[in-house]
Amino acid sequence: MALPVPPPARVFAELLPTPAPAPASAPAGGGGPPAPSGREVHVSGSAELSAGPDRARVSLRLGSRKGAAGAARSSVSRRLEYIAQSARQRGVTEENMTVTEDFSRVEDTYQMEAEVCIIFSDFGKMQNVCNLLIEKLGTSVTISPPHFYHTPEAVDTLRRQVCVAAVGNTRRKAQEVCRLFGQSLGKPLLIREEETKEWGGHIDNHLSNSPDSLTLQERIQNATAYASCRVFAVFEIKGKENRRNKLL
Repeated sequence: MALPVPPPARVFAELLPTPAPAPASAPAGGGGPPAPSGREVHVSGSAELSAGPDRARVSLRLGSRKGAAGAARSSVSRRLEYIAQSARQRGVTEENMTVTEDFSRVEDTYQMEAEVCIIFSDFGKMQNVCNLLIEKLGTSVTISPPHFYHTPEAVDTLRRQVCVAAVGNTRRKAQEVCRLFGQSLGKPLLIREEETKEWGGHIDNHLSNSPDSLTLQERIQNATAYASCRVFAVFEIKGKENRRNKLL
């Protein structure tokens, strides 16, 4: 999935003259640490990343209406067991399957209805399970379109990644500015996150309004989350590197 092209980072630099150091007596036993140069480069940069959903929830509904209560229950129970067995054989754990049942009497018959919610982290396995159930159970089971969403862990990962990417872009811009003036980049003096934005994506309890006609890839695209981050940083500017020192 192609990521959107990030906006160009705004870069600016201010080279400050070295302030005249205040006279001070050298401490005994040798000179102390060198005074800071006072020259800085101020840079702003940004990054934008996207992340596809990492979970999908599928709901399966089935029911039976019989004259005898046992017959209605048995009809639904057999299909529930087949659904659970098919999911387990393809790596779905019990904690990712939820079954709810409703038993009622309608006029002179007994009605048994059930819903199975299965959460998948592997979308290929999800398709295999759904295709198998449609093939084997036919119209006796109704499978809803998958609802794709992000776990909180996935959202936190996206936030961290876009912030780190923005800082990395900012540092590279600062290096380019220093090279332009024949200087080398020093240590960071300040890194500040100025703005973050998030859009798109779904969470677990979000009710999707996507029409049933969408393809699987279109649903994944609709659930893709985006985040952008802009940071401001100040780096120390070193003098020209001593070529002799680099060779030692």
